[in-house]
Amino acid sequence: MCLSNISSDDVGELDKTKIEQYGEQLLDWVADKVFDIVIALVFLVIGFKVCKFIVKVIKKSFAKTGMEDSVEGFLVSVIKGILYTIVVIMAASIVGFQVTSLVAILGTASLSIGLALQGSLANFAGGVLILLMKPFKVGDYIIENDKNCEGTVVAIDIFYTKLKTYDNKIIVIPNGNITANSLVNVTAEASRKLDIAVNVSYDSDIKLVKDTLQEIIETSPYYDKTKEMNVFVDSFQESAIKMGLRCFVKTEEYWQAKWEIMERIKLEFDKKGIAIPFNQMEVTLKSNS
Repeated sequence: MCLSNISSDDVGELDKTKIEQYGEQLLDWVADKVFDIVIALVFLVIGFKVCKFIVKVIKKSFAKTGMEDSVEGFLVSVIKGILYTIVVIMAASIVGFQVTSLVAILGTASLSIGLALQGSLANFAGGVLILLMKPFKVGDYIIENDKNCEGTVVAIDIFYTKLKTYDNKIIVIPNGNITANSLVNVTAEASRKLDIAVNVSYDSDIKLVKDTLQEIIETSPYYDKTKEMNVFVDSFQESAIKMGLRCFVKTEEYWQAKWEIMERIKLEFDKKGIAIPFNQMEVTLKSNS
């Protein structure tokens, strides 16, 4: 029979026959698998309840660690999705579906996606580590040693960390770079050591110099009197004696303390006649006569 001679009624009858055949095959399959289907449904109900219980326990453990809400929500969603997927696959295997091929396909797809998103996954993993381990937090001043970027942390996202520099610029650093390299958290502690060096002339009275420096520190409003202070001769330079002083100040007052003490050193040295040597050049002019 030629295709041109097939009417629309004949096509409708063929489609109806196929649908009926598929329906009968489905009913036969269901009849054969009734017991397995019931077992699979029971397994799904119990499995989903077990998954909810596990997720609840994980949430409580995350809450005890003080994890960030964004990281906690993301990790809980991922764990929940994995658990539910495992339950569904196991239920499908009970009914008789061949899940080996499906698992292989999912594994291959996951590997391909992972290779394509290596950089993003590294940044994501870095963000999770930062939020979990907390090497720094928003408000800390850090120095990233790879590119020597430094500034105050203003935001910690899943993929990037944002720093604000002293001149009000924003630096965006991938989290993968931060976790792969060392960094300095300048404001991690409540107090910070202030280390200042100053040169004095060899003609200076060393005892007077030390007493003057010690007095400057002790009368400074920034000096933390609960911690030790050191004033000492650091080294002998070619044209000067290098003096050193060390004391602790509050971290947030570090720069104000340094500027105030440096200014007072110059004023007090001038007042007491202590010379601070500096390089000088002598120029001699010769006439032809």
